[in-house]
Amino acid sequence: MSSKDLAYQMTLYDWELFSCVHEHELLYHTFGRTNFRRTTANLDLFLRRFNQVQLWVVTEVCLCGQLSKRVQLLKKFIKIAAHCREFRNLNSFFAIIMGMSNPAVSRLSQTWEKLPSKFKKFYAEFESMMDPSRNHRAYRLTVTKLEPPIIPFMPLLLKDMTFTHEGNKTLVDGMVNFEKMRIIANTIRQVRHCRSQVFNPEICQPNKNHAEVRGYVRKLCVVDNQRALTQLSYRLEPRRT
Repeated sequence: MSSKDLAYQMTLYDWELFSCVHEHELLYHTFGRTNFRRTTANLDLFLRRFNQVQLWVVTEVCLCGQLSKRVQLLKKFIKIAAHCREFRNLNSFFAIIMGMSNPAVSRLSQTWEKLPSKFKKFYAEFESMMDPSRNHRAYRLTVTKLEPPIIPFMPLLLKDMTFTHEGNKTLVDGMVNFEKMRIIANTIRQVRHCRSQVFNPEICQPNKNHAEVRGYVRKLCVVDNQRALTQLSYRLEPRRT
């Protein structure tokens, strides 16, 4: 399966999930769904997808017994991440990079040593976008330069809203704290901006096996257990004494 096709089908699926998330769900998630007696099912699915993609990367690397093939896998994931960024799918882009920086993968020094320097450079550049310093400034600058449609890094948007909610009272002296509401509304406006243009499925001509790729990315098989993944990792490259 080509890296571009994988990234394209992942973006199609992520776009479907992201499009289904109602703006109100972000509020229910922030203020507590019990207060509204409402569900956040679509948002939960989208967030679960982020975790699944992250675990998919770790699972594939940790189940690959051959060193040379593991190096190829790292190259493949870096290429997929690059295409996701090209398709403005920042959610899967970050999920892949976070998967590669998972301790079970990052500790595989023999594998990383054999990665060509060109790919190491790409990975370092991608990792720098994840830098949390100055309130994720690197990521925020990247987003401002992009035109919609964009699939944003959802966990950070939710973190922004939760931070605003928990750090500011909703009512001050019995009156609504409009400054707080304005900051929360700005985050929701960002989501609206990301979806202000519809994702055009024709940006990439599907290959002959597009049905196979489509089926694969929608049913990723993952090991959802960090301890098990770490054990697999130590089996591949035991601790150096």
